[in-house]
Amino acid sequence: MSVEDGGVPGLGRPRQARWTLMLLLSTAMYGAHAPLLALCHVDGRVPFRPSSAVLLTELTKLLLCALSLLVGWQAWPQGTPPWRQAAPFALSALLYGANNNLVIYLQRYMDPSTYQVLSNLKIGSTALFYCLCLRHRLSARQGLALLLLMAAGACYAAGGLQDPGTTLPGPPSAAATSPMPLHITPLGLLLLILYCLISGLSSVYTELLLKRQRLPLALQNLFLYTFGVLLNLGLHAGGGPGPGLLEGFSGWAALVVLSQALNGLLMSAVMKHGSSITRLFVVSCSLVVNAVLSAALLRLQLTAAFFLATLLIGLAVCLYYGSR
Repeated sequence: MSVEDGGVPGLGRPRQARWTLMLLLSTAMYGAHAPLLALCHVDGRVPFRPSSAVLLTELTKLLLCALSLLVGWQAWPQGTPPWRQAAPFALSALLYGANNNLVIYLQRYMDPSTYQVLSNLKIGSTALFYCLCLRHRLSARQGLALLLLMAAGACYAAGGLQDPGTTLPGPPSAAATSPMPLHITPLGLLLLILYCLISGLSSVYTELLLKRQRLPLALQNLFLYTFGVLLNLGLHAGGGPGPGLLEGFSGWAALVVLSQALNGLLMSAVMKHGSSITRLFVVSCSLVVNAVLSAALLRLQLTAAFFLATLLIGLAVCLYYGSR
């Protein structure tokens, strides 16, 4: 079974089972992120600085990678550590940092629903860079599967969940307050296209680095997250006055940071041993987890759009990974 078919070449049945378990865990963590973040709210607002959560997540990932090398979970390369191979990861950290900040900046030029729907274009940009940079060709069947993933994401974002106290379906954040009219400015559209391109490029570029370098994954992650911590430390310090680094943090917030850190490490393994396309399917399947947890924890109602999105995701998985 090839990477593009959803497996990892050369894995026996036990290791394939562990690979499947890793994908399921990553899907669950992706899906749990938004509901856990909602549980952190105090008086309807997140009580801590978003930059604090991002910085602590990067720092946690860095510490876990260092720990895995120190205790011998992954072998340290023989000879002098190849520090020169760390430099390319600076671009990965820069791309991820730019994308994380673009998400916040985009909200000024469009309403949340428009952003949620149109941001699914990053699936197409990731597939484009995957073919161009890694020289993989997708079949017509695989291309159709990715189109279905984009449609599923747009369908879910447009009305997969509904607040029981409202009559109009829509994203939870939009339903809880007076509805904002759908809009997007020309600058917002350009920034959204840039966001989708950077998202696809960052994912594929990082996959390329992880696969070309013959280094332990923990050491590669150590390089990446060192740059990530430095970048986000600068962004946090330059963000102006606000709550302290740990101010407003609760047990739920700590769980958000830990789950995001673990999920980041799982995703790096997916991209080294799988592909960026596998990552797209993990993120898309996490919509189902997100909806179920939102319904259970936040008392939101599942709508027909959710079930349609789930059906489209299932069809996409069957088309992409099913036998030809």
